[in-house]
Formats: sequence, structure tokens, C-alpha cells
Amino acid sequence: MIAIVDYDMGNVASVANMLKRLGAPSVLTRDPAVLATAEKIILPGVGAFDKGMKNLAEFGLRASLDEAALERRVPILGICLGMQLLTERSEEGNETGLGWIQAKTVRFRFPPQSPLKIPHMGWNYVRPVKSNPLISNTERSRFYFVHGYYVECSRQEDVLATATYGSEFSCAVGRDNIFGVQFHPEKSHRFGMGLLEGFLRVS
Repeated sequence: MIAIVDYDMGNVASVANMLKRLGAPSVLTRDPAVLATAEKIILPGVGAFDKGMKNLAEFGLRASLDEAALERRVPILGICLGMQLLTERSEEGNETGLGWIQAKTVRFRFPPQSPLKIPHMGWNYVRPVKSNPLISNTERSRFYFVHGYYVECSRQEDVLATATYGSEFSCAVGRDNIFGVQFHPEKSHRFGMGLLEGFLRVS
């Protein structure tokens, strides 16, 4: 069973609907006992970093998530804010992140004369920088983004894919059983379905 963490940070139902289309059983949950037996976990999210971390603590999910990720080595996928929470900290707030990926979350910064807007919103092409189970390197993939912050990895080997918005940034990360994507696969049609199919195959 795939557990989708419901911690009041975004439309988790759309992730469940995409998995249903793929024929993958899933459950929306904030029950630590469910996370303790999940075979895979998806941590979606939209909103502020500090609020996300506080909600995980308030619902008593942090210990179960740490146990699943670091001890049982359950495959975990963070989406959008969920990816940012995998990092150690964020410029958006003061809370400590999950710290499973050695990285920080930083804000886009453009000169005043730049035509680029924050948040970065819309479709963008993604470039895999290493072989990974989520994003094919045999076709040009594009995904839907909505974000004003991005992940800056301390270890280059944790970067799975990049996109460009003003400059190149990490849009997918991974280390062992832990993965994160800045974009929204649940809103990215066939490319999003392909990514989730890849995650389903991770063991």
C-alpha cells in the first residue's frame, strides 16, 4: 500500500487520483500507524516550509517518517513543498527540515529589470543529469511547476534532474530510497504518469 501523507498542505487528492488511474492502491493518511506499515510513501504539499514542518510535528508524523525513511528504507517521494521538506532548512522560514537530503531550500532571486516572475509557474522542460527511475533520459520531458523556492544540494550526486528558469536549478533529487521533485507530476499528464510509474517500480 502507498501512503499519501495528508498534513493539511495542499491538494493530496489529485495525487491519489493519479495513482488510481495507474491501478496503484493508496490511502490518504495522517495516522503514524499506517505510515509504519506502508510499502511506499508520498509526501506532497503546497505552501510554506515552516507550516509544513509544524503540521508534521502536530500530527505526530515525524518519528514515523524518520523510521520509514532511515530505518526501514521505504521508498519516499516528496512533491513540491514535500521535496523542500526533505532538506535541512529553508530561506522561507526558521524550522529545521527533515534533513534526509543534504541541501537547503533557497528563493529565486532576479534583478529588478528581469522579466521573470516569482513564483515560477507553468510548464518547463526537465533535463536528467544521471540515470534514475523517475525521469526518462530517452525523451524530452516537461512538467508543471508552481514555486518560488528551489532546492540547492550540498552533494552534486544527489541531483537527478535540472530545469532552467533564469538559471539552471535542481528540480529532482534522490539519494538511496528518498526522492523529491519540485514540479507536480499529478498535473503533468503523461509525463507525470510516467514518473509515478517509475516510482512504483522502485523497491
